[in-house]
Amino acid sequence: MTYVGAQATFEDVIKSDPDCAMAYWGVAMSMIHPLWSDPPDQDEFAKGQAMLELAASKGDKTPRELAYIEAVESYYAQGRNTKEAANLAAFEQGWKKVMESFPDDPEATAFYALAHLATASPDDKSYVIQKKAGETAATVLEKIPEHPGGHHYIIHAYDYPELAPKALDVARSYGDIAPSIPHALHMPTHIFTRLGLWPESITMNIRSAEAAKNHPAGDKLSLHYLHAFDYLAYSYLQQAQDAKALEVVETIQGLDAPIQPHVASAYTLAAVPARYALERQQWSAAAELVPKTPSSYPWDNYPAMEAITHFANALGAARAGDKQGAEKALKRLGELKTQAEQSSAYWGKQVEIQRLSALAWHQFQQGDHEQALQTMQSAADLEATTEKHPVTPGEIIPARELLADMLWEMEMYQQALDEYVIALIRSKNRFNSLYGAARSAEMAGDKDKAGQYYQMLIDVAGEGDADRLRLQQAKEFLAAK
Repeated sequence: MTYVGAQATFEDVIKSDPDCAMAYWGVAMSMIHPLWSDPPDQDEFAKGQAMLELAASKGDKTPRELAYIEAVESYYAQGRNTKEAANLAAFEQGWKKVMESFPDDPEATAFYALAHLATASPDDKSYVIQKKAGETAATVLEKIPEHPGGHHYIIHAYDYPELAPKALDVARSYGDIAPSIPHALHMPTHIFTRLGLWPESITMNIRSAEAAKNHPAGDKLSLHYLHAFDYLAYSYLQQAQDAKALEVVETIQGLDAPIQPHVASAYTLAAVPARYALERQQWSAAAELVPKTPSSYPWDNYPAMEAITHFANALGAARAGDKQGAEKALKRLGELKTQAEQSSAYWGKQVEIQRLSALAWHQFQQGDHEQALQTMQSAADLEATTEKHPVTPGEIIPARELLADMLWEMEMYQQALDEYVIALIRSKNRFNSLYGAARSAEMAGDKDKAGQYYQMLIDVAGEGDADRLRLQQAKEFLAAK
């Protein structure tokens, strides 16, 4: 089930039983997406409030039903014009009250785990809230081992490099619980991606995309179809399956059906072509990507997603030595950063990381290596204070990896190796970070460590496409040992 599907089901219940109070509650609840960057717009918010008023007016209700209604009312009571964080904080307190009033109710516990997780800051590296949410969701599975919400919220709670191993067993069992639900099939790949388990991620995202075809969002192609493709392309690229990744690019660029407007859809449309060019060091191709593709998509609503293409343009142009192209794209990145941070400090920061990264390489190509290294260090340090959003399998190119690349270009091989190792903690089994670590160790004279990283690269991508030069180098090094 998805939010759209749940809302439609509750609306069908209203048609068949207009006096069912909890059907109205369900519509209002389905319009709240705590972990997504898409709060209800003005019309949706007003509809949610109206649904709750109807829920309160319909017939006699049990204490539990009243508590459920009040929990959702706590979100809408804050008003549409407040910051979404305030609505979610009230939502969390509402569900905490329900859970404490009905401690034996697994649904209340699951909803509290979700609501509590929604209050976590991506800048908080203690993960206190995430751990509590995961532990709370785990109590649901103790009572009902196949509870989909318990599985789902554990995966979200532990979708961090340090925590991901805690969710691996849950991730591997989730797909069997809901084998035809697109998002349920996709969710395990959040953990597979964190752990660099690319074959498992590929398998589940293929299944998710296929299932999403059968679950459109009304007359539009579901966001879940696009979302699975971004994770799929990312996984293919880490295994050097470039031909398969290109198929994903071409599929996305060939879509002619209307697409569900959503941050996940926008992210995928921009990210997949950018990844395909940048991960393969195709700088000129990255510089030539066309922003706002397809032009029919409402890009003005997603400045941080539009910025992805301009980041690819800026970095690609800088690495290709196109000074004018780099400066043009950098200017647009600055404008989009300002737009993005007006609605989301998080996304504004992500655009700034991209802007700094591209600026650093522009400075480097213009010969100011000292300033370039300082700028690149600033980008990497800023990235380290935050976390990737669930909408993405990973940064388009991690700033820490780009810092290591720059150190390598400056022949600072040991320092480059150190940065690649740090990058691999955050993004396990990334092809280019593994290669960079191996190559840096080799150039630093540490043949044993180079061999270890080259072997790790072969273990990850040994069956990849033969024309990936970096893969050829790894095989040649190991063959010569």
